[in-house]
Amino acid sequence: MRKKIKLVMLAKYLRYFTRIVLLIISLFWFVFSLLSGAGDYGGGFKGILLNSPNTLPWLVLLTLVYISFRWELFGGILIVLMGLFTIFFFNASKHLFVLFVFSLPLMALGGILIFNWYLTKKS
Repeated sequence: MRKKIKLVMLAKYLRYFTRIVLLIISLFWFVFSLLSGAGDYGGGFKGILLNSPNTLPWLVLLTLVYISFRWELFGGILIVLMGLFTIFFFNASKHLFVLFVFSLPLMALGGILIFNWYLTKKS
């Protein structure tokens, strides 16, 4: 009985930790990509509006985070796939920094969501 309670508590903490970290990461990169190139278009609201297509990958990630809030296993699988996709999208095979900043954290956090789903189903 105690082991079951510990697994439930571990699953609860992992769930909230992973969701918060994913939300912070996706919001950070979304805002960064929205504002980083706005100066090239003249700045201000017009520059942000013209630079908004750069946010599409991070908008997809925000959508996947929302999905993981609703359906943990499905969201975890999609986030792992997004991490794999970023390896090719950002050409991470040539840039190890991109691999360690974008791809691996997404795959690890998606894996934690999948593991958490397993813990929840086991207990």
